[in-house]
Amino acid sequence: MSYDNTCKFLAEEYPKDFVHWLLGIETQDVKVLKTELFLEPIRADSISFLQTTNRILHIEFQTDAASNPPIPFRMVDYSFRLKRKYKCPVTQVVIFLQETTNEIAFTEEYRDETTIHRYRVIRLWEQESALFLNNRGLLPLAPLTKTDSPATLLNQVAQTVATISDITEQKNITGCLGILAGLRFDRDLIRQFLPEDLMKESVIYQDILREGRHEEAVSLILRQINRRFSEVDEVLIERIKILSTEELEELGESLFDLNNIHDLQAYLDRKKHTM
Repeated sequence: MSYDNTCKFLAEEYPKDFVHWLLGIETQDVKVLKTELFLEPIRADSISFLQTTNRILHIEFQTDAASNPPIPFRMVDYSFRLKRKYKCPVTQVVIFLQETTNEIAFTEEYRDETTIHRYRVIRLWEQESALFLNNRGLLPLAPLTKTDSPATLLNQVAQTVATISDITEQKNITGCLGILAGLRFDRDLIRQFLPEDLMKESVIYQDILREGRHEEAVSLILRQINRRFSEVDEVLIERIKILSTEELEELGESLFDLNNIHDLQAYLDRKKHTM
């Protein structure tokens, strides 16, 4: 999940850099869309929707080619949803972060008996590094691009980040860089080039810590519930997962006052009405 959060942060913090890279246009008019497309959301590694004057840019970052549903189907499904809701052209780009030979990373269309839908695929390990080194929002992706000397490239990126004058931005870029570089380099090498204190002070690093605490709380409460009530159905599990960390802690304290699954469902219904 750390890679997911990092890529989403970059695309939504630096949308103009991503629009320039992927659409080839310079524009000040870029809006980040916060949308679930009013249907059940499809699970994906990381999704960002950016809207320009007359087009939507749908970006998906992938660390793994395997997914359910498969990436090609997901792209055609999202395309129809976006067009129906926003009534404008949609450009879709799948960005693979980590080198793979899986055929999905080399597939740029969905095809069945009645439908052919095309989208773009970018494999970072095939991309020239210069573009990424010269764009602030793309800089943390640079260590994953094409190079004959990965360690030299990482050092070059780290030196570029060190020249960022705004200390908050430098911390955030360093945090993103440290996380994404982990897809290619071991932690000891990353620490040689990147100040660990800056990484830990970044927004994205703090978000990941919070997410880690939430995932740990979800795991703990589900284990307690399964021990108390046997197996819990998937609907209740999903309702529990969307509770905040504080709400999960409250549920843990209330758990022994609940006698059965119906009591648990009633508890969640009450929480829903008080949120």
